Amino acid sequence: MLSLPNSPLPLSAPAPNWMETVAQDVERRFRAQGVRLTLGGEPTVVPLNPEGPEWSITADGPTKLPLARLLAQILQRDGWPGSTLLFCPGKRYEGEVNPRWALRLFTGSDGIPPVRWPEPTQPGERGAVLAPEQARAWLEDLGQRLGVPLQPLELRDPLDPRRRTWAVPLTADEPLGENDSEPIPWKAVAWPLEDRLCELSRAQGPAGLRLPLEHFPEEVPRQVLTLELQDDQWDLFLPPLMRRPLVTLLQAVADSLGGLAAPGLGGMLPSDLDDRWQVLGLTADPGVLEINLPVCHGWRDYDTWLRRLEVSAGSLGLRSWKVTPEGQQQGTGGGNHLLWGGPNLASNPFFSRPAWLVGVLRYWQHHPALAYLFSGLGVGPASQAPRPDEAAGELFDLELAYRAIEAADGTASLEASGDHRGLIGETLRHLHADRSGNNHRSEISFDKFWNPGTPAGCLGLIEFRALESLPNQTWTSAIALLWSALAAHLLDPRHRPAALKDWGEGLHDRQLLPSQLWADLETILAELANDGFELDAAPFRELWQWRFPPLLHWRGPEPVEDNQDFPELILRPALEPWPLICDFPREGGFTSRFIDGSLRRFEVEANAAFRRHYRLMLNDRPLELAMTPEVLAVRYRQQRLYPCLHPAIEPHWPLNLVVRGSKEQQLFTLGGHGLAFAESDHPSPDIVAWSSPPWQGRRRNDAVTVDLRLG
Repeated sequence: MLSLPNSPLPLSAPAPNWMETVAQDVERRFRAQGVRLTLGGEPTVVPLNPEGPEWSITADGPTKLPLARLLAQILQRDGWPGSTLLFCPGKRYEGEVNPRWALRLFTGSDGIPPVRWPEPTQPGERGAVLAPEQARAWLEDLGQRLGVPLQPLELRDPLDPRRRTWAVPLTADEPLGENDSEPIPWKAVAWPLEDRLCELSRAQGPAGLRLPLEHFPEEVPRQVLTLELQDDQWDLFLPPLMRRPLVTLLQAVADSLGGLAAPGLGGMLPSDLDDRWQVLGLTADPGVLEINLPVCHGWRDYDTWLRRLEVSAGSLGLRSWKVTPEGQQQGTGGGNHLLWGGPNLASNPFFSRPAWLVGVLRYWQHHPALAYLFSGLGVGPASQAPRPDEAAGELFDLELAYRAIEAADGTASLEASGDHRGLIGETLRHLHADRSGNNHRSEISFDKFWNPGTPAGCLGLIEFRALESLPNQTWTSAIALLWSALAAHLLDPRHRPAALKDWGEGLHDRQLLPSQLWADLETILAELANDGFELDAAPFRELWQWRFPPLLHWRGPEPVEDNQDFPELILRPALEPWPLICDFPREGGFTSRFIDGSLRRFEVEANAAFRRHYRLMLNDRPLELAMTPEVLAVRYRQQRLYPCLHPAIEPHWPLNLVVRGSKEQQLFTLGGHGLAFAESDHPSPDIVAWSSPPWQGRRRNDAVTVDLRLG
């Protein structure tokens, strides 16, 4: 069984000097413009050997919460000593019986913990557990500290008769004003309940979520403190309270411990936090453990948290990548989303700068590398992060919306806030969405920007979702720095595109090829360098190589040109948008979105020497290479899934490739795993086969993909 490391863990190696230099330049640009941009993140991790459905398809399972608690305790000890750890009910999704859990670690915005816990910090690792015979006396002492006599009601647990549970009605009126020293007026009432009703529900989870509240007195708020004792632990589930009463209650609990170990705590974060607390979260997400970083005041803060998380998670055997059954390294399958916002709503940098925001959105639309290079395998309209121009019905509507927001720049606002947050949020949330209207699934999501109609919809946050978890923390930090540098770069109106670009079919054809994504990123880095932001291309090149490892890298045995060039051929996996198919019914009476992920694509890169002196044959048909350095890709069907589009089309396995020169030819085969072409001894094609019709697929416009499904 895993346990907490005995001593604090050191941070990983600091960021390279060039990152520090660029970060300083970015902050200087922000200060000069009066901009305070905060960063947030949602990295995801999995175990070294992920076993169980909670590490593949489901959100929760027996191993995830214990690992999350250990990771939270390490981050608490090494990052926020004295902070408080709270078990919270999270979101509830269709088809799931219970809400997902979320661990919240919080401390003061100034770094000073709002609750003074005895050493070691809560939840304590030493001390005795409260015994059942001590429960009523401890509750009486707690009531005296709050200044109100508590009236506990003991409840039976039908799932575990040995578990002892007391429900204590407890509420508080929030005093007006900002004086935190003003006493909290507490109220405690009796809960008259027939003995036959003194029982928790049979649902799973803490007792505080299983109370028979349908029988609670109607004239008082349904706020109950729950004490739960079982085996060698004790837990408190806190009533829903505002910030000041919650801190007062927690401080009373801390002061009452004496020689007791601190209890495990559950409950809800108060709704009036504003910017008074920093909060770090660990949540259950399908297949991964998601970490919600606290608000980071600049790139350095963000980078420090990533390095701390990498070491802390690694000490528990957790990492930000996994290995496929074929032995290939890839991301966790969860996201690594990056969020932009402000220190608080009053100083949010986007509310009063709509033209800057539109400049950012247009720039991202002009550069497909920002949407595709750092994402996972699933890209395109049916992905979890479609570009706005992939999901919007017409590019015209998107441009019209951007112009309306842009026109508000520098004008007086009629909104009560005095800025343009409402205009931005109401305009973009309908267009930055997928084709089903889900505005959370968007490359650049505004569902947490300003939407008063949804919970947590008015946080002023912009979420970049086309970012995958990566095995190297430096890569993730470099991406965040690239994002920050672009934000600073686009503060200058001269650097902003004037209008959106109509990519046409080329967006999902040419622009999804590795060579084109790298060329686009090189353009971005060059523009930033001309503006004084010198980002090193090395980590981005490493990331590109990791995402698109060669399926085949072939080099001729001898030079074939006067300039001594060797013929060279490289085949790399390319991205392919997977189509959305009809909703599919699942057990529990709900439906799931299904994607046909059976298609794959690879790019063919050949230098001039190869194009002049060599030919290619794929599955007994010539594969023509242009004499110019034109890009070429091949689309094929890797497998036949169920359900899928075109079930009558069989997979194209194996892919047999022949490289033929004037003196020799070599044969290679790509098997069902799809990882690499290997030398093969399959029969050489007859010379007549080379004159057969070549593969088709170069259709209208400038399409560069040969589609084997076309025959």
